[in-house]
Amino acid sequence: MARVVLVTGVSRYLGGLLARRLAADPGVERVVGVDVIPPPHDIGDVEFVRADIRNPMIGRVIESSGVDTVVHMNVIATPTFVGGRLPQKEINVIGTMQLLAACQKSSTVERLVVKSSAAVYGSTSRDPALFTEDMGARRTPSGGFGKDSIEVEGYVRGFARRRPDTEILMLRFANVIGPRIRTSVTDYFSLPVVPVPLGYDARMQFVHEDDAIDALVLAGTGDATGVVNVAGDGVVTVLQATAIAQRPVLPIPLQSAGLVGGITRRLGLVDFTPDQMSFLAFGRGLDTARMREVLGFEPRWTSREAFAAFAATLGAAVPGAQAVTDAVSGVAGTASSAVLRALGAGSGR
Repeated sequence: MARVVLVTGVSRYLGGLLARRLAADPGVERVVGVDVIPPPHDIGDVEFVRADIRNPMIGRVIESSGVDTVVHMNVIATPTFVGGRLPQKEINVIGTMQLLAACQKSSTVERLVVKSSAAVYGSTSRDPALFTEDMGARRTPSGGFGKDSIEVEGYVRGFARRRPDTEILMLRFANVIGPRIRTSVTDYFSLPVVPVPLGYDARMQFVHEDDAIDALVLAGTGDATGVVNVAGDGVVTVLQATAIAQRPVLPIPLQSAGLVGGITRRLGLVDFTPDQMSFLAFGRGLDTARMREVLGFEPRWTSREAFAAFAATLGAAVPGAQAVTDAVSGVAGTASSAVLRALGAGSGR
């Protein structure tokens, strides 16, 4: 049972909620929250320490507090939230390396919980209907959050070999969604008009933000180990999601996804990478048997209910739809013409 818990990323939404929940748990004596900036929200009885996990001083925080359980929540999914891709990668990869080095040297750490992501599986047309935890990506994510998550998990496996006495649990979450959390997925489906890959209607799974916190509390205070997928039951397709969100769609060729993503980033609307657009084309399914059998967790919300809870916060009105449509249509049209020219040139040889 966790006695003294350290939570990284406590100034972020999920990290702060988790720390507050753990601090209210009668079995937990003390919770130390770490981040580079003070939390903008109430974290209850959590002891906040201003520290950067990229700095070796995190080791002193662990030792001085007598931490026995570390919950690593500071793997950043959206680069715009931390100032761009470079700081995102530094926090995710360098920060994890430093945190694990501190845990390795610690004489008190007995358990490590890492919030990972289903993005490690990637998204391709050759994927299985459901990924189990023992499967790998058919095509490794080329960059961004998915690649960072794979590197983070690799460092955790290395730590496990060096510290076999430490209990380790990695939770691979489907996209977390809900009425309060903001992510690249919520930004995407909040667009006044939603670009969707032409000819595709991918199946998606979601985790309601409340279920995500419940699973993390169970992970931090329980004794489950290994790798566990976490997702709500059922699926929602992309077109079903846009209908629930009452958003018009703009079909675009998949080949133009990178250019469209660049346009939406420049417009400050959403930060969506080519890997994320592949997710919208091919989707991803997670086998959650281990979630129930090993973690002992049962989600309260299905994937559809979780998405609907988010969509209920959106207004039906879509101001600015025409401007976004014009911008995206222009880019998509240019890309489509280029693809057709290339195909025509190929057929002539």
